[in-house]
Amino acid sequence: MSIILHDLAGADPALRFSPYCWRTRFALAHKGLAVETVPWRFHETTRLAALGAEKVPVIEDHGRVVTDSWAIAAYLEDTYPDRPSLFGGLGGLAHARFLNAWADAILNVGVVSMVAADIWAALDPRDQPYFRQSREARLGGTLEDLAAGREARLAGLRHSLTPLRLVLRAQPWLGGAAPSYADYIVAGSLQWPRVISQFPLLADDDTLRPWFDRVLALFDGLGAKAARVGAGGA
Repeated sequence: MSIILHDLAGADPALRFSPYCWRTRFALAHKGLAVETVPWRFHETTRLAALGAEKVPVIEDHGRVVTDSWAIAAYLEDTYPDRPSLFGGLGGLAHARFLNAWADAILNVGVVSMVAADIWAALDPRDQPYFRQSREARLGGTLEDLAAGREARLAGLRHSLTPLRLVLRAQPWLGGAAPSYADYIVAGSLQWPRVISQFPLLADDDTLRPWFDRVLALFDGLGAKAARVGAGGA
């Protein structure tokens, strides 16, 4: 029986853009687990409430419900120890925990301010009022103003990625010699603008691109094959 993943979708059910859901999709693929993904949208609160959850990602695994991308990764590691490790031991777990906190508090905050208007445009119309109200209150400006000023903020966001570039000079993956959950955390954040927006978050010559392309190519091109808005990318 496949694990069921409830995964945030746009108006097009094939458009899956949540950075947290992408972390989980990569983690499930890393473990080699069979997965059935079910699109979920913001207005479908009752469906998640029936599972005791409020937001995605949510997985159902043989009657057990697990919510939150970090909790899901920890659950998969503990429940399927015979499959490839997501963390590679306690040291890798501690490293990934730091990257998880950094991505949530710094990277994702910067990314959403760049692409919030693009997300709104790609949502089911029933989701748009909620998204506009909640994100404008959270980000302190209208979606239109945020989009209009993003060019001026782009250099700062790109600069914030410098520690990642320095790490990848010394090793092929953020997790070390092989891909791990540390890579999926950051790749999920970069996949978010790649699929939902045509705004160029990464420059063409950014040294992060080869690493990101390698992550997207993993698991038979799971990330590379994702549906995208338009022809642009990260």
